[in-house]
Amino acid sequence: MADAVILVSGGAAVTPYTDPDCAAGSGLAAGNTLTALRAHLLDRGVRVFTAPARLGPGVVERDAGWQGFDDVPLVLPAEMTVNAVGAIDDAGVALAAFVRWVAEQHGLGHVDLVGHSMGGLFSRAAIRELATDGLRVDHLVTLGTPWDGAVLGDLLDDEISEADAHGDPATLQILAEVRPYAAANSEGAAAEVSRRFLRGWNERQTGVLDDVPVTAVGAGYFAAATEPSQLWPHDGLVSLRSGRADDVPAAVLPRVERHSFPDDVHSIFFADAFGLPWERALTWDPRVFAVVDEALRM
Repeated sequence: MADAVILVSGGAAVTPYTDPDCAAGSGLAAGNTLTALRAHLLDRGVRVFTAPARLGPGVVERDAGWQGFDDVPLVLPAEMTVNAVGAIDDAGVALAAFVRWVAEQHGLGHVDLVGHSMGGLFSRAAIRELATDGLRVDHLVTLGTPWDGAVLGDLLDDEISEADAHGDPATLQILAEVRPYAAANSEGAAAEVSRRFLRGWNERQTGVLDDVPVTAVGAGYFAAATEPSQLWPHDGLVSLRSGRADDVPAAVLPRVERHSFPDDVHSIFFADAFGLPWERALTWDPRVFAVVDEALRM
């Protein structure tokens, strides 16, 4: 069992640094992505940390947005803070710097990483950066990570179109918001979650996960059609196949266990938008927590 678990949020997420004793003093203690999962792990007696992340370069002091937080007890430097709307590899460099700092401050020799959405890609890039450090990553768990592309990137890259929604009102609503969202978050993340980009990026990652067991969890609440496979079923942002890494070559992902949650959505943002309880979001679902526990052998 690892010395600690580090939780990594995804694209466009704002997350404070937290450790087992300290978190944001008001609002959601670890941000709207990771608060429930962090609380679960703490209840299990796990040493758990969250990596700071924000929209753009800088530091994390608060999140004034939807379901945000304030009163962050420790603000870490920008070089240890993930730019959640930037390039994957740049985020990996910042995350690796954070992991090194946590390990040094808390005497950690090996850690587990749990990444939500693009946080799984950031984690993979960080594992590559840490390869020569002597700090071991025992296990990687990804929740709704776009291993093989995301709805946003594939629409922008013309891999899918509005016609592929087959008239499904929810999916049409999601697709209609993609381009305005990408225009507002154009520092690299949107362009790097297409299937075309990630298939090349995955190839360059060959060998990085050879010694790291992976648990890949996908969701697929939106299931009005079956084709194209890079869209249906999907969790709002990531297809079930992409979240499970079904089409990622074994040379890239040699040791993987896959899990499906067909009635879950990507995040509490989607749960809220479509009238679902927050417990139907991947990082708030107790059933997903049980998979994380088993993966990390708690």
